[in-house]
Amino acid sequence: MLISAFPAGPLAANCYAVAAGRDRECVIIDPGQDSADGIEAMLVEHGLTLRAVLVTHGHFDHMWQAQEVADRHTVPVWIHPADRHLLSDPMAAISTESAAMLRAQLGLTEVGEFREPQQVRDAVAGARIEIDGLTLTVDHVPGHTPGTVAYRADYDGPEEFSQVWFTGDFLFAGSIGRTDLTGGDHPTMQQSLAQAVLPLPDDVVVFPGHGPHTTVGRERAQNPFLRDLPPTS
Repeated sequence: MLISAFPAGPLAANCYAVAAGRDRECVIIDPGQDSADGIEAMLVEHGLTLRAVLVTHGHFDHMWQAQEVADRHTVPVWIHPADRHLLSDPMAAISTESAAMLRAQLGLTEVGEFREPQQVRDAVAGARIEIDGLTLTVDHVPGHTPGTVAYRADYDGPEEFSQVWFTGDFLFAGSIGRTDLTGGDHPTMQQSLAQAVLPLPDDVVVFPGHGPHTTVGRERAQNPFLRDLPPTS
Protein backbone atom coordinates (compact mmCIF):
# COMPACT_ATOMS: atom_id res chain seq x y z
CA MET A 1 0.00 0.00 0.00
CA LEU A 2 1.16 3.52 -0.80
CA ILE A 3 0.08 6.53 1.29
CA SER A 4 1.59 9.91 0.45
CA ALA A 5 0.54 13.18 2.06
CA PHE A 6 1.28 16.86 2.51
CA PRO A 7 -0.33 19.71 4.50
CA ALA A 8 -2.13 22.09 2.15
CA GLY A 9 -3.14 25.70 2.52
CA PRO A 10 -3.09 28.18 5.40
CA LEU A 11 -4.87 25.72 7.72
CA ALA A 12 -2.45 22.87 6.89
CA ALA A 13 -5.15 20.35 6.01
CA ASN A 14 -3.66 16.96 5.20
CA CYS A 15 -4.13 15.93 1.57
CA TYR A 16 -3.56 12.23 0.86
CA ALA A 17 -2.85 10.07 -2.17
CA VAL A 18 -3.72 6.42 -1.51
CA ALA A 19 -3.09 3.44 -3.80
CA ALA A 20 -2.37 -0.26 -3.64
CA GLY A 21 1.21 0.57 -4.61
CA ARG A 22 3.45 2.57 -6.94
CA ASP A 23 2.51 2.91 -10.60
CA ARG A 24 -1.13 2.13 -9.84
CA GLU A 25 -4.46 3.92 -9.91
CA CYS A 26 -5.18 6.01 -6.81
CA VAL A 27 -7.58 8.21 -4.90
CA ILE A 28 -6.93 11.68 -3.55
CA ILE A 29 -8.47 12.48 -0.15
CA ASP A 30 -9.29 16.10 0.78
CA PRO A 31 -7.87 18.39 -1.92
CA GLY A 32 -8.04 21.63 0.07
CA GLN A 33 -6.63 25.11 -0.48
CA ASP A 34 -3.44 25.34 -2.53
CA SER A 35 -3.36 21.57 -3.00
CA ALA A 36 -3.56 21.18 -6.79
CA ASP A 37 0.15 21.58 -7.55
CA GLY A 38 1.13 19.29 -4.67
CA ILE A 39 -1.32 16.66 -5.90
CA GLU A 40 0.15 16.71 -9.39
CA ALA A 41 3.63 16.35 -7.89
CA MET A 42 2.54 13.32 -5.84
CA LEU A 43 1.02 11.66 -8.89
CA VAL A 44 4.20 12.11 -10.90
CA GLU A 45 6.53 11.11 -8.06
CA HIS A 46 4.77 7.78 -7.49
CA GLY A 47 3.62 7.06 -11.04
CA LEU A 48 -0.05 7.25 -10.01
CA THR A 49 -3.16 7.67 -12.13
CA LEU A 50 -5.99 9.47 -10.38
CA ARG A 51 -9.36 7.68 -10.46
CA ALA A 52 -11.39 9.42 -7.71
CA VAL A 53 -11.39 12.37 -5.32
CA LEU A 54 -12.70 11.63 -1.82
CA VAL A 55 -13.90 14.41 0.47
CA THR A 56 -14.29 13.78 4.20
CA HIS A 57 -16.56 16.81 4.70
CA GLY A 58 -17.54 20.06 3.07
CA HIS A 59 -15.35 22.59 4.88
CA PHE A 60 -13.33 24.71 2.48
CA ASP A 61 -9.91 23.69 3.80
CA HIS A 62 -10.66 20.09 2.76
CA MET A 63 -12.43 20.52 -0.60
CA TRP A 64 -11.41 23.92 -1.98
CA GLN A 65 -9.87 22.42 -5.13
CA ALA A 66 -11.99 19.28 -5.44
CA GLN A 67 -13.72 20.55 -8.57
CA GLU A 68 -10.48 21.66 -10.23
CA VAL A 69 -8.61 18.41 -9.53
CA ALA A 70 -11.52 16.11 -10.37
CA ASP A 71 -12.46 17.84 -13.61
CA ARG A 72 -8.83 18.06 -14.74
CA HIS A 73 -8.56 14.27 -14.48
CA THR A 74 -12.21 13.53 -15.46
CA VAL A 75 -12.90 11.61 -12.24
CA PRO A 76 -15.77 11.71 -9.71
CA VAL A 77 -15.82 13.44 -6.34
CA TRP A 78 -17.22 11.36 -3.48
CA ILE A 79 -18.97 13.32 -0.73
CA HIS A 80 -21.85 12.62 1.65
CA PRO A 81 -25.21 13.99 0.42
CA ALA A 82 -25.63 16.10 3.58
CA ASP A 83 -22.50 18.11 2.70
CA ARG A 84 -22.85 18.06 -1.09
CA HIS A 85 -24.29 21.60 -1.25
CA LEU A 86 -20.99 22.91 0.15
CA LEU A 87 -19.18 21.96 -3.05
CA SER A 88 -20.87 24.90 -4.76
CA ASP A 89 -21.33 27.08 -1.66
CA PRO A 90 -18.53 26.39 0.86
CA MET A 91 -19.23 29.67 2.67
CA ALA A 92 -22.52 28.19 3.90
CA ALA A 93 -20.53 26.20 6.48
CA ILE A 94 -19.08 29.24 8.22
CA SER A 95 -20.52 32.37 9.75
CA THR A 96 -21.41 35.40 7.63
CA GLU A 97 -18.61 37.37 9.27
CA SER A 98 -16.02 34.66 8.64
CA ALA A 99 -17.19 34.24 5.05
CA ALA A 100 -16.83 37.98 4.41
CA MET A 101 -13.31 37.98 5.87
CA LEU A 102 -12.29 34.96 3.80
CA ARG A 103 -13.67 36.44 0.60
CA ALA A 104 -11.77 39.66 1.25
CA GLN A 105 -8.52 37.82 1.97
CA LEU A 106 -8.78 35.74 -1.20
CA GLY A 107 -10.27 38.41 -3.45
CA LEU A 108 -13.36 36.37 -4.23
CA THR A 109 -16.54 37.77 -5.72
CA GLU A 110 -19.89 37.14 -4.07
CA VAL A 111 -21.09 34.44 -6.48
CA GLY A 112 -19.85 32.19 -9.24
CA GLU A 113 -16.41 31.15 -8.01
CA PHE A 114 -17.48 27.62 -7.04
CA ARG A 115 -19.50 24.94 -8.78
CA GLU A 116 -20.05 21.24 -8.46
CA PRO A 117 -17.59 18.93 -10.21
CA GLN A 118 -18.81 17.29 -13.39
CA GLN A 119 -19.16 13.95 -11.58
CA VAL A 120 -20.37 13.55 -7.98
CA ARG A 121 -20.92 10.28 -6.11
CA ASP A 122 -22.70 9.74 -2.80
CA ALA A 123 -20.32 8.70 0.00
CA VAL A 124 -22.99 7.10 2.18
CA ALA A 125 -22.45 4.72 5.07
CA GLY A 126 -21.25 1.33 3.87
CA ALA A 127 -20.42 2.44 0.33
CA ARG A 128 -17.35 0.75 -1.13
CA ILE A 129 -14.94 2.54 -3.45
CA GLU A 130 -12.84 0.06 -5.43
CA ILE A 131 -9.77 1.35 -7.29
CA ASP A 132 -7.16 -1.01 -8.78
CA GLY A 133 -6.70 -3.39 -5.84
CA LEU A 134 -7.68 -0.82 -3.22
CA THR A 135 -11.07 -0.91 -1.48
CA LEU A 136 -12.20 1.90 0.81
CA THR A 137 -15.33 1.66 2.94
CA VAL A 138 -17.29 4.77 3.90
CA ASP A 139 -18.12 5.36 7.58
CA HIS A 140 -20.66 8.13 8.16
CA VAL A 141 -19.56 9.96 11.32
CA PRO A 142 -21.66 13.15 11.68
CA GLY A 143 -21.04 15.70 14.39
CA HIS A 144 -18.38 17.99 12.96
CA THR A 145 -20.70 18.47 9.98
CA PRO A 146 -23.86 16.52 9.12
CA GLY A 147 -22.07 14.86 6.22
CA THR A 148 -18.69 14.06 7.75
CA VAL A 149 -17.38 10.66 6.65
CA ALA A 150 -14.21 8.63 7.20
CA TYR A 151 -12.66 6.27 4.65
CA ARG A 152 -11.34 2.93 5.90
CA ALA A 153 -9.24 0.34 4.06
CA ASP A 154 -7.52 -2.93 4.91
CA TYR A 155 -3.79 -2.43 5.24
CA ASP A 156 -1.47 -4.33 2.93
CA GLY A 157 2.15 -3.63 3.80
CA PRO A 158 5.15 -4.58 5.93
CA GLU A 159 3.87 -3.18 9.24
CA GLU A 160 1.49 -5.15 11.45
CA PHE A 161 -1.60 -2.98 11.03
CA SER A 162 -5.04 -4.29 10.22
CA GLN A 163 -6.53 -1.17 8.62
CA VAL A 164 -5.93 2.48 7.82
CA TRP A 165 -8.59 5.12 8.48
CA PHE A 166 -8.75 8.58 6.95
CA THR A 167 -10.81 10.58 9.42
CA GLY A 168 -10.77 14.20 8.22
CA ASP A 169 -11.85 16.43 11.11
CA PHE A 170 -13.66 13.65 12.96
CA LEU A 171 -10.73 12.29 14.97
CA PHE A 172 -7.25 13.72 15.55
CA ALA A 173 -4.26 12.66 17.61
CA GLY A 174 -5.38 13.70 21.10
CA SER A 175 -8.49 15.56 20.01
CA ILE A 176 -11.64 15.60 17.88
CA GLY A 177 -13.25 18.00 15.43
CA ARG A 178 -14.97 21.07 16.82
CA THR A 179 -18.75 21.09 16.94
CA ASP A 180 -19.46 24.81 17.35
CA LEU A 181 -19.44 25.62 13.62
CA THR A 182 -22.49 25.69 11.37
CA GLY A 183 -23.96 22.17 11.24
CA GLY A 184 -21.91 20.88 14.16
CA ASP A 185 -23.56 19.02 17.02
CA HIS A 186 -21.74 17.73 20.11
CA PRO A 187 -24.17 14.94 21.17
CA THR A 188 -24.11 13.65 17.59
CA MET A 189 -20.32 13.74 17.62
CA GLN A 190 -20.23 11.75 20.86
CA GLN A 191 -22.53 9.13 19.40
CA SER A 192 -20.41 8.88 16.25
CA LEU A 193 -17.25 8.46 18.33
CA ALA A 194 -18.83 5.72 20.41
CA GLN A 195 -20.21 3.82 17.44
CA ALA A 196 -17.34 4.25 14.99
CA VAL A 197 -14.13 4.41 17.04
CA LEU A 198 -14.61 2.21 20.07
CA PRO A 199 -15.39 -1.06 18.23
CA LEU A 200 -12.26 -0.86 16.05
CA PRO A 201 -9.07 -2.81 16.85
CA ASP A 202 -6.23 -0.97 18.55
CA ASP A 203 -3.91 -1.41 15.57
CA VAL A 204 -5.98 0.64 13.12
CA VAL A 205 -3.85 3.58 11.97
CA VAL A 206 -5.66 6.93 11.93
CA PHE A 207 -4.70 9.48 9.28
CA PRO A 208 -6.49 12.69 10.32
CA GLY A 209 -7.30 15.88 8.46
CA HIS A 210 -4.76 17.88 10.47
CA GLY A 211 -1.66 16.90 12.38
CA PRO A 212 0.20 13.58 12.75
CA HIS A 213 -1.16 10.09 12.34
CA THR A 214 -2.03 7.99 15.36
CA THR A 215 -3.72 4.67 16.20
CA VAL A 216 -7.11 3.75 17.58
CA GLY A 217 -5.42 2.11 20.57
CA ARG A 218 -3.46 5.23 21.41
CA GLU A 219 -6.57 7.39 21.18
CA ARG A 220 -8.63 4.94 23.20
CA ALA A 221 -6.03 5.20 25.98
CA GLN A 222 -5.11 8.87 25.82
CA ASN A 223 -7.72 10.96 23.99
CA PRO A 224 -9.78 12.80 26.62
CA PHE A 225 -12.74 13.08 24.26
CA LEU A 226 -13.15 9.30 24.11
CA ARG A 227 -13.87 9.08 27.83
CA ASP A 228 -17.43 9.02 29.18
CA LEU A 229 -18.98 8.38 25.79
CA PRO A 230 -22.63 7.34 25.58
CA PRO A 231 -23.28 3.60 25.30
CA THR A 232 -23.70 2.28 21.77
CA SER A 233 -27.08 0.99 20.75
